[in-house]
Amino acid sequence: MSDHSSELGHVRPWRHIERRKSRQIMVGSVPVGGGAPISVQSMTNTPTSDAAATLEQIRQLEEAGADIVRVSCPDEDSTAAFRTIAREARVPLVADIHFHYKRGIEAAQAGAACLRINPGNIGSIDRVKEVVQAARDHGCSMRIGVNAGSLEKELLEKYGEPCPDAMVESALNHARILQDLDFHEFKISVKASDPFLTVAAYQQLAEAIDCPLHLGVTEAGPLRTGTIKSAIGMGSMLWAGIGDTIRVSLAADPVEEIKVGFDILKSLGLRHRGVNIIACPSCARQGFNVIETVAILEEKLAHVSTAMSLSIIGCVVNGPGEALYTDVGFTGGGKGAGMVYLNGKIAHKQANEGMIDEIVAQVEAKAAELEAARAAAE
Repeated sequence: MSDHSSELGHVRPWRHIERRKSRQIMVGSVPVGGGAPISVQSMTNTPTSDAAATLEQIRQLEEAGADIVRVSCPDEDSTAAFRTIAREARVPLVADIHFHYKRGIEAAQAGAACLRINPGNIGSIDRVKEVVQAARDHGCSMRIGVNAGSLEKELLEKYGEPCPDAMVESALNHARILQDLDFHEFKISVKASDPFLTVAAYQQLAEAIDCPLHLGVTEAGPLRTGTIKSAIGMGSMLWAGIGDTIRVSLAADPVEEIKVGFDILKSLGLRHRGVNIIACPSCARQGFNVIETVAILEEKLAHVSTAMSLSIIGCVVNGPGEALYTDVGFTGGGKGAGMVYLNGKIAHKQANEGMIDEIVAQVEAKAAELEAARAAAE
């Protein structure tokens, strides 16, 4: 009953997403591109030199489901601490490097799985060669990260303002430096805070090169508006098959970025993690307080990482129909009670009092069942 939309393209062709073909690189143990699952990443905002604080934030991101975490390395103290951080982290780490080529070498030596670096910004070709050699020696991939807000002066003079052509030219110029050095383990991002500019740049880049693409609408803003902007920009690209790894950039707790990233992918049937709650907006027909119930369930079910579906519907108009297609369902009725559905079928009546505990118990039981079935199939 779980909503594996991408697996249903043969019977529901309107759900099928044809992903862009890209070559595959490795970010540590995580494959990116080449048809691999779209990975979700975030970035720490603690001082990297404070290894304990940074590791604590990485733990929170790991718990939320992060596949990859990026850590900024602006100075030597940061790359020194990075060695401890990389050793203790359970997910691959990307070292964020700007301008200082020695930080890139140090981060590669310290255990970075990937370097976020623009080769054209770190000085002479000899310096670039040193960073590339360090990446080769230590099994690092790279991300070329182009931002509309920091385009090269000559490109701004050529084009007059940040535009898709300027961003793609910048990306391809940086890529050519690596390609000329026979280094091909790289992905590219072309981010802007304007989703129109972002989407247009990625569409153009996707046609120009076969490397994996790291998606993001940069500096998207606060939690609510940034989520909406990211969902519009990244959602339209992912729907079109563009994108191999994503980062949602929010002025909020980095854990929220992971949650939003998975929610975007779940909505498109591209990744499945945790409980997908289908709930009505509620109206005067509701047999219980739907909004309050859903808020409580979101919190109480946050620990469930198994992909499954739960419908919480206030009345019998749409409730039974939604429950047919979810693993667990509850539909409000009359006289202070509703109906529990399991695997699309009526299971039993349940009083509103105790309803939340019963739903949590049923979801946990279903999650255990699904995990056992998955383990048996392996």
